[in-house]
Amino acid sequence: MQLSVTGHHVDITEAMSNYVNSKFERLERHFDHVTNVHVIMSVEKMRQKAEAKLHVNGADIFADCEEEDMYTAIDGLVDKLDRQLKKYKEKQTNHRKGPVPKAAESTDA
Repeated sequence: MQLSVTGHHVDITEAMSNYVNSKFERLERHFDHVTNVHVIMSVEKMRQKAEAKLHVNGADIFADCEEEDMYTAIDGLVDKLDRQLKKYKEKQTNHRKGPVPKAAESTDA
């Protein structure tokens, strides 16, 4: 997973970058087909905003979160992305592979 972090009106410190890396590792545990992630952190007056765009096989997933603290905004962003990735993963699974029908099981006669 290729991760890029940029900031608008905020300097991205090493601590922030490490925090984002550690949080996005959680997403990679749930769905390992994430190719690249672009995270943008910005400050508008007293609101801290974190937004991210994930590129997965066949789709782009976007989420954003605004909070009063940047670390809280990152946590909220990762939670939103986690829910969206789980939903995307469920859609990708083949739901036709279910249990064997009852008629095919009983071939005793």
